[in-house]
Amino acid sequence: MNADGTVENPDASGAVLKRERVRDHILELIESQRPGDAIPSERTLCARLGVSRPTLRAAVDELVASGLLVREHGRGMFVAPEKITQELVAREQALSVPQAAGAWSSRLLEFTTIQAGARVGRKLRLSPAAKIVYVARLRLVDGAPMAIEHLHIRADLVPGLSAQELESGDLYAHLREHHDVHVREAVQAIEPTVVTRAEADLLDVPELSPALLFERLTSDTSGRPVEYVHSLYRGDRYRIVSRLTLGPAATATAAAPVAGHHPGIPPGDFAHGDTVASSTRGDVQQAP
Repeated sequence: MNADGTVENPDASGAVLKRERVRDHILELIESQRPGDAIPSERTLCARLGVSRPTLRAAVDELVASGLLVREHGRGMFVAPEKITQELVAREQALSVPQAAGAWSSRLLEFTTIQAGARVGRKLRLSPAAKIVYVARLRLVDGAPMAIEHLHIRADLVPGLSAQELESGDLYAHLREHHDVHVREAVQAIEPTVVTRAEADLLDVPELSPALLFERLTSDTSGRPVEYVHSLYRGDRYRIVSRLTLGPAATATAAAPVAGHHPGIPPGDFAHGDTVASSTRGDVQQAP
């Protein structure tokens, strides 16, 4: 651990981090091309990234399952057709969310300081060479694995960020109290996917089990990007329920917001007055 509380990983050899870097590289390729364009072969990508075929294939399988890549036998891999996106927008900033069931906790899988890279740097409006804190953590409910989170946080905003802060689960409270970073807004996308073998081992589910993929970009009160997160939630234990306002309210008095659990954001992460614009509720379903 460095003097500032971060952990350096000189050879970036952690399994979770290696898969993350492979995934980011392929996503960068996808985002730089048009639907239907071919991407390099697995052999070429393995040589370019210095990774094994199983590591690369796991990342490709994930992107194929999520509909971003298409495999064609004998021809190769291609950028998938564009997805049709429907945006759910709340008319008011007030958010009423019931508390999710169970006691949430975290277990760190990776914690290191690395360069942002092209894709994450673009999301956080940083140079690719700028430093970020990369964190992978397993989220648990009542001791059972529920989700895998990959956090990318601007390193210049969190000097001295410690592993202990991240294990406690209330990240945004620590950002506010210890680093004077006040989050205000999050833009989040949710997609269905399936888990890879490595993810299945962590979540204690069969390989290719259904899951929900959350991607979120969080900004502070000045509009500056603070973190980029993508999380994988178990499909058998987690569901999303949307509450849509289709007409005028019955009364002019709006109900006071209730603190609770935002989808993809474990309880506590937007507590104490920090708000996020959303009209969607996440419920943890108890396993039968």
